[in-house]
Amino acid sequence: MNKAFYIAKKISGKQAGRFSGPIIKIAIASVSIGVAVMIIALAVIGGFQTEIRNKIIGFGSHIQIQKFDYNTSLEALPISSHQDFIQEIEAIDGVRHIQSFSTKAGLIKAGEEIQGVVFKGIGTDYDWSFFKDKIISGSSLSISDTTISNDVIISKSISNLLQIYQGDEMRMFFLTNDSPQPRGRKFHVAGIYETGLEELDKLFVIGDMQHIRKLNSWNADEVSGFEIIIDNFDDLETITTAVEDTIPYDLEALSIKDLYPQIFDWLGLQDINVIIIIILMVLVSGITMISTLLIIILERTTTIGILKSLGCNSATIRRIFLLIASKIIFFGIIFGNIFGLGIALIQQHTGYFKLPQEAYYMTTVPILINPIEVILVNIGTLIICLMMMWIPVYFITNKSSIKIISYD
Repeated sequence: MNKAFYIAKKISGKQAGRFSGPIIKIAIASVSIGVAVMIIALAVIGGFQTEIRNKIIGFGSHIQIQKFDYNTSLEALPISSHQDFIQEIEAIDGVRHIQSFSTKAGLIKAGEEIQGVVFKGIGTDYDWSFFKDKIISGSSLSISDTTISNDVIISKSISNLLQIYQGDEMRMFFLTNDSPQPRGRKFHVAGIYETGLEELDKLFVIGDMQHIRKLNSWNADEVSGFEIIIDNFDDLETITTAVEDTIPYDLEALSIKDLYPQIFDWLGLQDINVIIIIILMVLVSGITMISTLLIIILERTTTIGILKSLGCNSATIRRIFLLIASKIIFFGIIFGNIFGLGIALIQQHTGYFKLPQEAYYMTTVPILINPIEVILVNIGTLIICLMMMWIPVYFITNKSSIKIISYD
């Protein structure tokens, strides 16, 4: 058996000293808690960012194509829905779906209450996958190319604010270029949705885009633009560039980050919280490891002096204490992964820990476990803690055997 390994096993095992024995257990617990906290923090922040991002994408898709216009209002200039580039975009790797849409600002009047909203017009090509589990009352819309549907779906926020419920009639008013007076439309509330993202829930009413065509006196094939849904959010920038290269010069492709820059900047700031947590946990674990090793070294100074006097070189003694440190770090990482991943998986499957939706835009703590991040946490913890171990090890191994024994 390797000499350094044998001595390290004796020192850190059942023959550990009166003080070092409990301290080793505390060090393992400290590393475990640090690793678990880092894993849980990454999973929660990742889940939160993904959940919010998906809700924003549900309203506006990943990429929008519109007429290039300096006007920043919600009403874009119309373009024909029959475009040659549609098939080219569908052929781009990573593009899942493309659909037309139209938007128009309006007012909902219910009794004495008035609420400004955006009427989002959709067609037969609309992908309902986002709203499938968001409609809490009623049903989605049935859109036809031959007839105009007066059905709409509104959010729970609008419903509560204006006391309009599923099955009720609702009046909306729109401003048009050909009339100084607002033009009214009566709609039937076919369903009520709730995403939890209050800012957007209060904004959008979804209905048949043919109403917008009539209000704006557009042709039967004109729309505000196209929405593109992609498979992987990580490919957003690449696919946006590919779409820009495909469409004519008078159109522009805007990614969801371009449409809602403030929200995505805010989501990006959440990464700072994770970085701070990771730095703190690594520092706490590292300082605990240094303290533990110093206690073991001080408790074993006589042993170290005797080993040196018997001809044991500094490299071997370093190896002994680095093996002890490695054992502590190894078990700390193992238990930390079991604890951290265990809590994350329980929350992911049960949603046990709840959140106030008004403050966090969701009802349960979201979890997204990224295997690569977990591996990096483990490797990073191992490397940094081992590097920090050189401080106490270097301190003791550079002393002569006489000084070490007399120090004891």
